[in-house]
Amino acid sequence: MNTLPRLVATDIDGTLVRGDRTISPRTIATLERVTGSGVPVVLVTGRPIRWLNQVYEQLSAPIPAVCANGAVIYDPDTDTPVHTAPMAPDVLSRIAEKLRAEIPGVVLAVEIEDSRHMRHEAEWPVRYDTGMPTIRVVGSPEEITAAPAVKMLARSGSRDADEFAALVNGALRGLAEATHSSYSGLVEISAVGVTKAAGLEWFCRQHGVVAADVLAFGDMPNDLPMLTWAGRPVAMANAHPAVLEIAADTTLSNDEDGVAAYLEKVFGF
Repeated sequence: MNTLPRLVATDIDGTLVRGDRTISPRTIATLERVTGSGVPVVLVTGRPIRWLNQVYEQLSAPIPAVCANGAVIYDPDTDTPVHTAPMAPDVLSRIAEKLRAEIPGVVLAVEIEDSRHMRHEAEWPVRYDTGMPTIRVVGSPEEITAAPAVKMLARSGSRDADEFAALVNGALRGLAEATHSSYSGLVEISAVGVTKAAGLEWFCRQHGVVAADVLAFGDMPNDLPMLTWAGRPVAMANAHPAVLEIAADTTLSNDEDGVAAYLEKVFGF
């Protein structure tokens, strides 16, 4: 990509936001200049819709988002999911059955209603949504799989994140996509073919943008499909080794405004 990108895609956590969950004034100003130049910016995240306000409240204007690792395309101007790719209850049931059989002690949760609501088993640690009415413990294991879900989440004690993800992938091969975006034993499960790349590609098709014209930033394994697909994949300095290995370029860490620094260089700001 020797010319300016036609679209900029960026992950949120570990990429756009700093360790304290804030977006720096420099980054906010740079994103404004990029969009002001006519190049759209899209958030591509594992986050559910209900966690996007933490970002939008810091920006001068909300920008579109590919949420739930590609399962939900969200228009913040109308507060509407314009495209979703949920897993049906029968698929969720097969996933849960396999995980419970092959990983004793696994704890499950699901993102439902386009990721506006979450249902979780009693052992699930609720860390950021404590007391929210959209988050509820299920009354029985079967309730986890009772409604379509855009994402299933699996935890298993203190297992190494990469090892646990590999274990889940092995159990679910051909049945679902499994990835992770944290260094704890948490795996995120989506429908077959649903990844950040698939969600971003769907968004780009609606806007006449091809992969070669996309500049993308990421830091964790759930970003790998997007970074492999994009014409210019950029890893954060703080990125997971697997991301650093495949990226065409690197930038500073998220705490050093790496996204802003790279965009300033590309656009000549």
